[in-house]
Amino acid sequence: KAATLLVENSRAENIKKLEVNENFKKKKFQELWNKINKKTAYYVDFDTEELIRNCIVALDQDLRVSDITYQVKTGEMESISSKAELERGEAFKLKETAMDKDYTPVTTTIKYDLVGKLVDETQLTRKAIVKILKGIRPKTFYLFRKNPEEFILKASRIINEQKATMIIQHITYSLTDEAYDTNIFTENTLKGSLGKDSIAVKKHIYDYVVTDSEKKKEFAKELDSSSEVCVYAELPRGFFIPTPVGNYNPDWAIVFNEDKVKHIYFVAETKGKLESLHFDTRGLEEAKIHCAKKHFAKISNSTVKYEAVDSYEKLMDEVMGQG
Repeated sequence: KAATLLVENSRAENIKKLEVNENFKKKKFQELWNKINKKTAYYVDFDTEELIRNCIVALDQDLRVSDITYQVKTGEMESISSKAELERGEAFKLKETAMDKDYTPVTTTIKYDLVGKLVDETQLTRKAIVKILKGIRPKTFYLFRKNPEEFILKASRIINEQKATMIIQHITYSLTDEAYDTNIFTENTLKGSLGKDSIAVKKHIYDYVVTDSEKKKEFAKELDSSSEVCVYAELPRGFFIPTPVGNYNPDWAIVFNEDKVKHIYFVAETKGKLESLHFDTRGLEEAKIHCAKKHFAKISNSTVKYEAVDSYEKLMDEVMGQG
């Protein structure tokens, strides 16, 4: 048998290294791999001025920044028995604690490059960021003085959400001359321990699935026991799809038995909550999922179906053409 599992300690069952097994060599898995291993590049053609306008409206409507709070502790010192006790603060007896807010603008020696920070976080040009900041209401911009770090964090998120909305509407993928090599499966560094972060499986391209996610473990068990499934693999981190909001790594590549289902070749993303799958165009994760659909449709001429699912039952609905 080609598959081997090196075990450091048979009692602890520590997985030192995973190697691909006979499932990896199956014709059906290789057919799926040859369909999904192609790399793509994306192109987004949208009106920058429209994005700027949308960001201004969203920031004025949704940006909220917390007041800076501080805690005041009062106490008294009854006696000092030793220098060590004084240094440890044990000579003071706490009497009262109170929280209060500071409503004055933050004055600090820390210099914030607001435009530069927003450029880094959103990947928009400095010109676009400056237009956005000039366009928001004065009271919105004043929030930066109130809490600079939180302003940058939340403003970046809102701008990225607006960018994600436009990406969904305007992104296009095209094939490149590059493809992923099978060494992303054979040169892995996965390690684990049975009963903790690993389970034994039969239809996977490894003899074990190594993951900290209970959701993924349960999903793998369902795949392994399904009569419809021929072979499957958890896609390694080195396999990703480029998107304007960050690289995206799908979870599973699955081949179903041809006489059982409508869609034989499937790539799946497992989600914890069904509501997270509905297309909220403000969500960055949803934007990545939308990009993945366009990517797989392009590279496989729509012969590979991609979906985000929250359960094995939902997966089968999609595979059977009922989703």
